[in-house]
Amino acid sequence: MAGKNIGVLVGSLRKDSYNRLVAKTLAPLFPKDYHVNFIKLDDLSFYNQDFDDENRVPESWQTFRKTLQSIDAVLFVTPEYNRSVPAVLKNALDVGSRPYGQSVWDKKPAAIVSVSIGGISGFGANHHLRQSLTFLNMPTLQQPEAYIGHVASLIDENGKITNENTLKFFQTIVDAFVELIRRYN
Repeated sequence: MAGKNIGVLVGSLRKDSYNRLVAKTLAPLFPKDYHVNFIKLDDLSFYNQDFDDENRVPESWQTFRKTLQSIDAVLFVTPEYNRSVPAVLKNALDVGSRPYGQSVWDKKPAAIVSVSIGGISGFGANHHLRQSLTFLNMPTLQQPEAYIGHVASLIDENGKITNENTLKFFQTIVDAFVELIRRYN
């Protein structure tokens, strides 16, 4: 099987985001012929259907949609904001799902990793995101469930995640996601 293009969407915009650190730790665990692309969300205009209806689609939407069309599967790494998904990630789902009948998400395998400094581990965001992905027709990795709690305690003095057990768990997540991708592509 030829390599695949994996899009990574990080739900945190913070420059020192724990979620970005986790995503960057997961990225090299994919097979060598898989190309991992971090897709920026910070310049994506908020969705407004009028722009599609009036053929005034912002350039940021056009770029985002075109990028997603070349992606074979999507890894979502997200914090939890107020027991749900951050607005930037929900906006990306909305922009990519429109106009009606032209969703860039349709049938793309997905995996969700929620990351939190607390013990609940982003459970609410993880499950809210799953609900949207079900509607968007994205087969989503069920096991292992990936809730990364107390993330600050996993980071060493060099700003890296090096704990052997954590890295083994991360590899388990990636391996299961690769298997899901192979089933659907």
